[in-house]
Amino acid sequence: MLAFILRRLLQSVGVLLAVGLIAFAMFRFAGDPVNQLVAPDTPYAERLQIRQSLGLDDPVLVQFARYAGNAVRGQFGNSYQFRQPVSTLLAERMPATLELAFCATLFALTAGILMGVYSALHRDSVGAKIVQAISLVGVSLPTFLIGILLIFLFSVTLGWLPSYGRGDTVRIGWWTTGFLTVSGWKALILPSITLGLFQMTLIMRLVRAEMLEVLRTDYIRFARARGLTTRSIHFGHALKNTLVPVITVAGLQLGSIIAFSIITETVFQWPGMGLLFVQAVQNVDVPIMAAYLLLVALIFVTINLVVDLLYTIVDPRLRLSVRRAT
Repeated sequence: MLAFILRRLLQSVGVLLAVGLIAFAMFRFAGDPVNQLVAPDTPYAERLQIRQSLGLDDPVLVQFARYAGNAVRGQFGNSYQFRQPVSTLLAERMPATLELAFCATLFALTAGILMGVYSALHRDSVGAKIVQAISLVGVSLPTFLIGILLIFLFSVTLGWLPSYGRGDTVRIGWWTTGFLTVSGWKALILPSITLGLFQMTLIMRLVRAEMLEVLRTDYIRFARARGLTTRSIHFGHALKNTLVPVITVAGLQLGSIIAFSIITETVFQWPGMGLLFVQAVQNVDVPIMAAYLLLVALIFVTINLVVDLLYTIVDPRLRLSVRRAT
């Protein structure tokens, strides 16, 4: 097991180095950073002095080594637009994105598993057909359109929920949370549904397909022959084996929710890292763009590692294969 973890860690380091190289290339080919730091009428001598102070005249390998070392320490330079350290800007906006991703994931998992199990156990019922129709809507409509429709219905027409912002927040150390205020919870509802709806439909379809497949296996027939109750068969045996592939999909979808919250945060003007990235793209703020790329890669690598470990815990066959490999 230890060798398996070490192999995964080495693979993760390789992925992060590759992403770091891509992020470093953004600095090299996205234009001269000095143009973003000084006024257009700045003398050439002053520009040359700034280039030397930033180390832009050093060889490429030296610049990459310096960039990688600073990235390991969480130092990504200063933002061209905000004139503040990028790490500070990301730390200020990270709580908003993580809370939104947590609520969206919780919604996607809970609703997806429940709807998937229901549609598998009652596949010919009217309710199952309604669930299937909802899944088609969730897959077909783009995220920004879902957000706009929810804003029009619940904010503009009914006036029940806010259409933008995060609501009131409470600061706990460096962390800011909206979980402790009523307006914070209200502000979370629409963005969470918008961000989690597509993932919910994927999980629901996967659970339904896996559940139908498991119900046709031999050990389910043997469980029925032993006289076990229907509830025990469905939720004690079938559902447990159904959730094995769901762990992988759910883990990857959590990374996708964090990485691709950009559209949802833009529609609802949610003050998170995704909105910060959009503003960075609009203003060619390369340090923020590169840091966001590295942070998303780190999140995906970490989630993949955790999912691999959970997979070996849930599925005994994988534990056996890991032991044989080591």
